[in-house]
Formats: sequence, structure tokens, C-alpha cells
Amino acid sequence: MNTKTIFAVLLVTLGIVVLAYSGITFTTPGKPVEFLGLHIATTDSHFVPPIAGALTLVAGVLLLIVKPRRA
Repeated sequence: MNTKTIFAVLLVTLGIVVLAYSGITFTTPGKPVEFLGLHIATTDSHFVPPIAGALTLVAGVLLLIVKPRRA
């Protein structure tokens, strides 16, 4: 398997996972807040919509189907 095929399979797998869960929500550490001597940790929530999964799936399938042109 070459690099293109491995990348395409990863895109297809990721696209299927995002579509199966109707989008993915994840959190990352946010900017800490200092208030009256207290240190408060925050988190930022992010959402990956299902359309991103569909586009990823289509891109992976296209990479698997399309053959490179020979010059």
C-alpha cells in the first residue's frame, strides 16, 4: 500500500465515524481566568458538523478511485 491509499482509507474511516455520531464534540483547554486571587481553569467546546464528515468521506473515496495521469 502506498501513502495515497493509506491516507484515503484514513479519510474514509474518519468520515464514517463523524457521520455515525452525527458530528463530534470535543473540548480543549481555554485561557485561565484570574479573579480575586483565584485561578479558574476554563475549557473551549468545539463541534465538527456531519457535513465535514460527508466531505471527508467523499474526498477519501475520490482518492481511492481516481488514478494519476501518466505524462
